[in-house]
Amino acid sequence: MDAFIYTGLPARVIFGSGTTNQLAAETERLGITKALVLTTPPQAQQGETLAALLGDRAAGVFSQAAMHTPVDVTEAALQVYEDSGADGVVAIGGGSTIGLGKAIALRTDCPQIVLPTSYAGSEMTPIIGQTEDGRKTTQRTLKVLPETVIYDVDHTLTLPPLMTVTSGMNAIAHAVEALYAEEANPVLSLMAEDGIAKMSNALARVRQTPDDLGTRSDALYGAWLCAVCLGSGGVALHHKLCHVLGGSFDLPHAETHTIVLPHALAYNAPAIPDAMAALERATGSKTPAAALYDLARDGGAEMALKQLSMPEDGIDRAVEITLENPYFNPRPLEADTLRSLLRNAWEGRRPS
Repeated sequence: MDAFIYTGLPARVIFGSGTTNQLAAETERLGITKALVLTTPPQAQQGETLAALLGDRAAGVFSQAAMHTPVDVTEAALQVYEDSGADGVVAIGGGSTIGLGKAIALRTDCPQIVLPTSYAGSEMTPIIGQTEDGRKTTQRTLKVLPETVIYDVDHTLTLPPLMTVTSGMNAIAHAVEALYAEEANPVLSLMAEDGIAKMSNALARVRQTPDDLGTRSDALYGAWLCAVCLGSGGVALHHKLCHVLGGSFDLPHAETHTIVLPHALAYNAPAIPDAMAALERATGSKTPAAALYDLARDGGAEMALKQLSMPEDGIDRAVEITLENPYFNPRPLEADTLRSLLRNAWEGRRPS
């Protein structure tokens, strides 16, 4: 028997179609009298719709959430939060908006309600990453774990197919690393394998039927499982590299995860035989790293970091930053092998 520790996180999940209609009731249940609604600029109208749904419980809309949670954006949002008399936040969107809600909660300890519109998964984690002066730092604290997550499949029906693929690959990355992270355990392994299988299958189907409720439901359910893995488990080399690349070169979050995942998995493959067996079952392939690369490529995703405008001379800088404060990883990290990994990702080579 293998001993293990599993920590369940205290989050309330409402899953289904049309569940946004329960938003006002959830604010009342949490004792929120005035909620500041958070969005990115393109989703401002969705924020206004939620504010109308909240009625007198709405404190206003802040629609300037940005990638990697820049500290200056958080400070601007916090000023609006305080001036409006808000005592809670409602975040609708992906990782950028959810990250802003967490940043406000970190500073005020206010309750959060999240309505994800992508598959990023941040809503189920006590992890926050913040960027200042070109460096992204992360911390883990229950202060940033949202109290309620409302998964409404309807919000994902119009998610463009390409964004669906990159967001879905981002979700898969959470589950992949949960299979071999330092906190890996049998409970999370079950969720991880099923989450990867559900999401992989849905991503293969969504290209043909992007507005199919069943396909989108499978994808969102898979994303939830993957997010639980991230929240209750741990991360390793893949997430470290993505944090370094995103914070140092301002690369788009989901697209970076999409490119790096197959290469980070190929790097670790020799050291994780049990995880690779689970990934073979989940992907239906004897070469999971290549299968994930093909899934993203066939979905139209960019597969080279240079296509995201990462400079070639940034490879050495990324290696240096990664080794300054490395995460746990099942295979030892060495500068030369990391440099080779990043070179392959920069050029977009398919893992063998």
